[in-house]
Amino acid sequence: MASPACDELRFIELFETRGAKETAQIVGTSERRVYERRARLESKLGRAIKPPSQRITNSEHPQRVCLDVPDGIVAVASDGHYWPGRISTAHRAFVKFCKEHKPKAVIFNGDAFDGASISRHPPINWEQRPTVQQEIETVQERLGEIEKAAFKAEKVWTLGNHDGRFESCIALRAPEYANVHGVHLKDHFPAWRGAWSCWINDSVVIKHRFKGGIHATHNATLWAGKTIITGHLHSLKVTPFNDYNGVRWGVDTGCIADPDGPQFDYNEDNPRNHRSGFIVLTFKGGRLLWPEIVSVFDKDHVEFRGQVIRV
Repeated sequence: MASPACDELRFIELFETRGAKETAQIVGTSERRVYERRARLESKLGRAIKPPSQRITNSEHPQRVCLDVPDGIVAVASDGHYWPGRISTAHRAFVKFCKEHKPKAVIFNGDAFDGASISRHPPINWEQRPTVQQEIETVQERLGEIEKAAFKAEKVWTLGNHDGRFESCIALRAPEYANVHGVHLKDHFPAWRGAWSCWINDSVVIKHRFKGGIHATHNATLWAGKTIITGHLHSLKVTPFNDYNGVRWGVDTGCIADPDGPQFDYNEDNPRNHRSGFIVLTFKGGRLLWPEIVSVFDKDHVEFRGQVIRV
């Protein structure tokens, strides 16, 4: 229990200005106890008691979506670049994982939509690219499978640079259509909350991209000052970082897409240092345990926690 010296008003002030982690340190208790006391006070007072990160001014796409996950699993995938007629091994595994492990939240960390036909890059030779409509319908099918598998989970889509092509194309070519239903990507995916980042327990940040290069995960958590989960680079790795504040992680979510798929033909058959899979985050008492990787083993299997699993 929290210290008796910390009365209700002081506790609420601390939680709303400092967040769960600092409140626990100041009061001299665990984050789990802080969340438990917060829940009791919310029930007693009939109002939400939110950490500072949840009081962010929203725009058309909110800067942040903030979640509290005292205990449970959060599944994070990214870079589906979903293509008509192709369902990747990692996608099938993600759907299976959501069915079996029942995550509290599912985060699609950017680039579900590819936008090949509206890319600023010219087509290579006479390559065939799907239309925007074909892509939207494909993304609806794939995300619909995730929605069905994780129907009780909070669903957040942290937008990526490819996702941004949809609205950028309309805004540049037909700005007169501003605010017409359908011009925003979110209009086509009502089950998902769109934002530029998702914060969990005020200590974990999930966003599509931040730092680049071979040391991106290290530099991302160094600069963020928090555990940060990014996509974009398709690397699929976990990098721990320790300082006087303890351990945190820089995590790359890899890609749900098949790295050898037609979405990436622009690579001109060069070696691709990309890996297909996704990330599992487990929280206990509000604290993040070591992030886990689910990686593609072959076209019919993934590996997770020392097991090869058929999907």
